[in-house]
Amino acid sequence: MWISWSMRTSGGPQPPFCQDSPKFTSWSHLTATLLTSILAAVLGSLQIGYHTGNVNAPAKIIEEFFNHTWRARHNQSMPDHSLTLLWSLSVSIKDFGALLGSLGVKYLADSYGRRNSILIVNCLSVVGACLMSASKASKSFEVLILGRLVFGLFCGLVMSLNPLYIQEVSPTNLRGAFATLNQVSFALGILVGMVAGLETMLGTEHYWAMMLSLSLVPALTQYLVLPFCPESPRYLLINQGEESKAEAALLRLRGSTDKVFTELEEMKEEAAHTQTGVTIHEFFRKRRYKQPIIIVLIINLGSQLSGFNAIINYSTRMFQAKFDEAKYLTLGVGAVNVTFTLVAFFLMEKAGRRRLLLTGFISIAVCNLLMTIVDSVLHLVPELRSLQVLLVFCLISAYELGPGPISWFIAAELFDQPGRPIAMAFTSMLNWGGKFVLALLFPPLLKLCGAYVYLLFMIVALFAFTFTWIRLPETKGRTFDDIAEEFRGAEGIPLHNKTGFNTFT
Repeated sequence: MWISWSMRTSGGPQPPFCQDSPKFTSWSHLTATLLTSILAAVLGSLQIGYHTGNVNAPAKIIEEFFNHTWRARHNQSMPDHSLTLLWSLSVSIKDFGALLGSLGVKYLADSYGRRNSILIVNCLSVVGACLMSASKASKSFEVLILGRLVFGLFCGLVMSLNPLYIQEVSPTNLRGAFATLNQVSFALGILVGMVAGLETMLGTEHYWAMMLSLSLVPALTQYLVLPFCPESPRYLLINQGEESKAEAALLRLRGSTDKVFTELEEMKEEAAHTQTGVTIHEFFRKRRYKQPIIIVLIINLGSQLSGFNAIINYSTRMFQAKFDEAKYLTLGVGAVNVTFTLVAFFLMEKAGRRRLLLTGFISIAVCNLLMTIVDSVLHLVPELRSLQVLLVFCLISAYELGPGPISWFIAAELFDQPGRPIAMAFTSMLNWGGKFVLALLFPPLLKLCGAYVYLLFMIVALFAFTFTWIRLPETKGRTFDDIAEEFRGAEGIPLHNKTGFNTFT
């Protein structure tokens, strides 16, 4: 293993899947069925992004609905601290629901398949959207909170199932780029939600309930398209042992019998190295999984606790104290978010996962340091407020360049077929747990620490950068079985090869 690792990283002879031949650097694997399957799957993350972005601008209007409902019941207004707490609960309950939903990923993915599981959990999105939009007519803020909780269950499930399905249907040379489309769709959903939430659009007293129901459009579209897309060939062959069905699915996805034969052989080789199933207890006890688990833990917590989610959730209020048109600056946040997920999409198979993660984490750390300095002297030099906005945009750019998209799918590349569903559930729990904790703690931390809260984010980003530099292997252009091979054996992964394991080579 030491020899093969050195050859892969130091410029020596490389296996065919790592060579920069036209076959593996072109988009020749792209077929209409593959593209349709991926676009149909990411409609789920579009819905999640929409309900992440649409509560930002109309927050005051929905808070007034809470207050009005309380007044109608108790003949008095809700105390300010209670209203603030209730609104924080309404925002964060989605992330808590997602944390709970993550627990069901392994069962669904292994029992019903990757594609079918996405279709099953989509009903949670439909129910959640219906409850949220019905809250106004029922004059019950509890219905709104319940709707966000149900929708949160959908979030936790689909943000793991999507990368799992996408990575298993994609060819090796496009696997990372296509997995990034899940984050592109999420970011696009945030922007659409921000636009829909404007007062000039649907973020008004009369239309906010309708605004909350619009996620039904992509949800129902997914039900119309995804059933006609193939199941994951890897699931059919390795999990179910149905070679003929796996071959038929691959033929639809690749469109060439030569490519199908090569990929089937690679899957059979992987199947020969893996056991039939892994329990959760075994997952956390097996030596070959320990290093990948730690890598996934640090990358995901580093991604979620480095400040991005605080800015996305509270950007309008952050800008309100300094700009008259804060809502439109928040739209700029959404636009930058989408732009740099697209940049990551085009760079993913060129720069690789390591380089984009390291660039993202160190840039986030620098932005947080500069945010602390600027925020500390802003009362003395008000002209620096424009620089603060620029730093917010830069931080978002750095996050979406690497940590944002990669944190959601890196686990699918580091684990073998039996461990992959549990790894994706673990990823989802870390991501949504981090979002939930930050949504609850950022407002009190901001009051307690002031501008210095960004130093906490900087420390997290620097730690994630250092760990990634030392421990994360490059997975670009490598088959699942080849990556898993690095983790097999009693002694774990050889990640300290000084001659070949360099960050920017």
